[in-house]
Order: sequence, then structure tokens, then C-alpha cells
Amino acid sequence: MYGTRAVVIGAGIVGAACARELSAEGFRVTVVDRGHPGGATTAHGEGNVLVSDKGPGPELELARLSRRLWPEILDGLPGTDAVEWDAKGGIVVATTEAGARALTGFADGQRNAGILAEPLDAAALAEAEPRLTREVTAAIHYPEDAQVQPVAAATALLAASGATLRTGCNVTGPLTDSGCLNGIRTTAGDLPADLVVNAAGPWAGEVAGVLGAPIDVRPRRGEVLVTTPMPPTVFHKVYDADYVGAVVSDAAGLRTSAVVESTKAGTILLGSSRRQVGFDGRLHIPALSAIAAKALRLFPGLAGVPVMRAYGGFRPYVPDHLPVIGADPRLPGLWHATGHEGAGIGLSAGTGRVLRDLVAGRKPEIEVGPFRVDRPAVLGGAR
Repeated sequence: MYGTRAVVIGAGIVGAACARELSAEGFRVTVVDRGHPGGATTAHGEGNVLVSDKGPGPELELARLSRRLWPEILDGLPGTDAVEWDAKGGIVVATTEAGARALTGFADGQRNAGILAEPLDAAALAEAEPRLTREVTAAIHYPEDAQVQPVAAATALLAASGATLRTGCNVTGPLTDSGCLNGIRTTAGDLPADLVVNAAGPWAGEVAGVLGAPIDVRPRRGEVLVTTPMPPTVFHKVYDADYVGAVVSDAAGLRTSAVVESTKAGTILLGSSRRQVGFDGRLHIPALSAIAAKALRLFPGLAGVPVMRAYGGFRPYVPDHLPVIGADPRLPGLWHATGHEGAGIGLSAGTGRVLRDLVAGRKPEIEVGPFRVDRPAVLGGAR
């Protein structure tokens, strides 16, 4: 592969992970982005590296692979303190009897799939999270859950790739020869390539359409509130079991659930919401109000804590809630690595490794058939 040219479209964390892996395989990599590295979806995430929110199946296996790879990758990167890797674990709680039954059943399935999911009684929960409400009907501890600073992680991966970076560069069309893609046209000029990776996140559907091979990847909007820095208050990623239902919901309207976690800087992140509103970037006050109200039910002591900012971003949504990873059979030379919705930070390491193996003709460590490009959910609604 040495000397082979690869262009990665998208300098978010998924594109950065793909660039690093392709570079390690010997490709000469160029990364192009319509904005700046990690400046869009990656910058608007919470940095989650989770196994707790995924039931048994292909996405969970990708999450397990990623969780194993993240520490290995970070060990090989210079200046990783800024990445703020924090293997703090997660705690999922239910606050109703119905929610407790659903949560314990979900955790049973995960344990059968090899995930550490430890029930906590009231005393253990109070010790783990002293400021959490006591109105909890079930709690599960996931010691494998972790967090990174997403923009720092993306830029560290890009730096490690040694890729040439072109920012403020929009894709305007394909370069083709005999039905094969051999580069892209951009606002900064033509870029010949032996393979092109579409890692454009929520814009991957648009990019694929411009290249002549549309896929059904759409933006899904989410918002987060950020408190001022505080003394140690929340010690794990803590979220209500309703979060899992919001993730897999197909509803276009507002869905919210309580997600509360601290950062190493002392701020507390309050999420989360999901809405399908296209690329409407306006903050949604009802969503922010619902996020705050649900967070206060879990941590009543946060009442009165100043919120210093709120932000929102777009996640790459696919109707069957699975990423799109692999070669596009309609256009040889085009590969996709997108559709992770809100899990892209955590799944990026595994996605890059899977893509590298596929490009090199090796069998990946996990089954990748469910992520294929030519499945109905990806092509059925493409325009």
C-alpha cells in the first residue's frame, strides 16, 4: 500500500481515526474538511466512549473493539494529557418500577454478550454517587465506560496520521475514469486519489450525492448544557435508562433524557436531546428546559448552579441506527465511514481499524456485514 493515495473527507474524529489507520497501512493521506479539524459534530459531543447504551449486536461489538483500542492508541500518541482520557465508568439508573424491569433485562442481555454490568444496591449507589437522588428503583454500574476530550482526541489522531490537511475545502464532484472514482473535485482544486473515504458525518449523505452514490445519512440535532466549574460533584457518567430508548427512537420530534457527567475541568455536562430538523442550527429552548428539568430529577443539588453555556450539534443518523462502514459497490474507489449518530467518538477507533482491514483485504476482528453500504436502510431512502 505504500505510496497509494487516499483522500479522507471529514476531519472530525471518525475521519481522523481513519486517516491514522490508513497512514499506518502505508497510504499517503490527505484529509479535507469544509470547516476545521474537529470543529463540527466532534466539537459538539460529550466525548463518550460507551458500552452501556448498546444492546447485544453489531454496534456493541464495534464498541467493544473501540474500547479496547482507545488506550492502545493513546499510549502511542505524544501529548495525550490534553485528550483527557477518563476511564471513570458509567452508572445507569431507573426511577420507576417499569424502568427497573427494563434496565435489569437490558443489563442481563449485555452480560450475556460479555459486558461488565454490575447491579448496585442503595448503599453502593450512595457511595458511588453521594449527590444522586435516592428515588432510584435500579442501578447498573458499567466500569468500562470512559470519556475523552473529543476535539483534542481528533487533533491528536490527525497529527499522528501525518496527513496533509486542507480546511475550508468543499467537495464539488467526482473524478472518475471508466466508472471508478479516482479522486474528487473541490473548491481548492482537484485531488487525485486511489481511494476516497466519505467520513463527513451528518454531511455524508450530501457528499455521497455529490459524488454520484447517494446514501441515506441525515442530520439529527442534539443540545447540551454546561455548568460553571464545580467541586467534585458527579463521579461517573450517570444517565436515566430512558436514554437508550431515545437513542434508538425513530421519532422526528423532540426526545430527551437525563445524562449528567463531569469533565476534568470541573464543568458538568447536562444532556441529552434528539430532534430531526435538518441543518437548522438554532438552539431550541424547550429542549434545553427539558434537559435541565430531567437532570435536576437525578441531581437535585444542581438547582441554582450557573449554566455558563449551551451548545448544539448535528449527528449522522441512519434509519436502522447502525454505522455505514465499507466500500460502495456502486462506485469502485469510494468508501464510507459514517452514520454513527451520537456514538462517533467512542466508535471511531474501531471504525478506523475495520476500514483499514477492509481496504487491505484482511478480515476484520468483528463481523462487518451489518455495516455494509448496500443495505436497504442506507440506500432505500437515499436521494
